[in-house]
Amino acid sequence: MRYTILSAFEGLPYFTIKGLRQIAGDDVVDDAHARTALYRWVKAGHLIALKKGVYMHRRFYEQHRQDAAFAPAVSAILLPQSYLSLEYVLQQHGILTEITYPVTAITIKNTRTITNALGTFVYRHIQPDLYFGFQIMEAYGVPYAQASAARGLFDYLYLRPLPADLESQRYNLAEELRLNLEEFTWEEREKFAEYVFKSETIRKGGAKMRQIMNNLEIHVWQR
Repeated sequence: MRYTILSAFEGLPYFTIKGLRQIAGDDVVDDAHARTALYRWVKAGHLIALKKGVYMHRRFYEQHRQDAAFAPAVSAILLPQSYLSLEYVLQQHGILTEITYPVTAITIKNTRTITNALGTFVYRHIQPDLYFGFQIMEAYGVPYAQASAARGLFDYLYLRPLPADLESQRYNLAEELRLNLEEFTWEEREKFAEYVFKSETIRKGGAKMRQIMNNLEIHVWQR
């Protein structure tokens, strides 16, 4: 089977073994034959393996890798039941600025990390009751979800261990974590508070998040 058959996938964000077999027709006998060909093409640099059984054409990568929506779309391809959040979103909004982070997302599935030739994609688990606060968008025909700044901040703090000194009136959480929160709008603060109240209704994590919000209100968002 010649690699020129891959031209059918140059304009697609990804394809699967099943997709290859549909295009190849009688040229592919079975999945084992397809996997052998795909392995060879990945080694030759014609394809990028995103995860087991899912591939991207090198030409698509080269044409779109600088797009703002490229990493979000790949994240959704790797784990559709997820939304971008945590460090990735905070960095997009200038709240975290000092280093470059992997692509981070929230899922109700198990926590996992997927590493491929495009980078590292981290998925953190959260309970289904708190799986909200994101917007659905689309890139290259792939739907993906991304949290707001307020939701990204909530997830980031909700999933961190509670600092031992948090109860101290002198402890400045935002300063300790180097969070740039001074430009948070009133609407974003209200949304953050809404997520805190919601976490209180499901018990787990509610008291912790109330302490965190009080600390931010004292040191950053003085009323």
